[in-house]
Amino acid sequence: MKVELTRVKVKEGKSYKVDEWMKLLHNRMDEVLLTLGNEKMFVETIFREVVNGDEFLYWYSVQGEGGTYVEDSHHDIDRLHLEYWEECIDSSYEPMDMKTEVVMIQENIRNVIREDS
Repeated sequence: MKVELTRVKVKEGKSYKVDEWMKLLHNRMDEVLLTLGNEKMFVETIFREVVNGDEFLYWYSVQGEGGTYVEDSHHDIDRLHLEYWEECIDSSYEPMDMKTEVVMIQENIRNVIREDS
């Protein structure tokens, strides 16, 4: 099981596109959830923050082992997701992976993750 929190920076002037992106994910949630199974992604959450005028997105995830990569997906929603990523995320800013200190997941949930991994 992999638990991650990663911060990425939004390109300057692309906040409106991030709004569109998040709306797309909300509006097509049924499709989004279908793709998570192939990725063995049990929890994926996106947070948003502005600090000193810079905008950041944070990806929190709980993922099983051996899932497919979103880049390898044949689903239209994943293709769109990656297009928004390319347009909105500043590739010159090194993504920041937060250090995991403590993972608190009940054993019954861990067992489900293990079974599906």
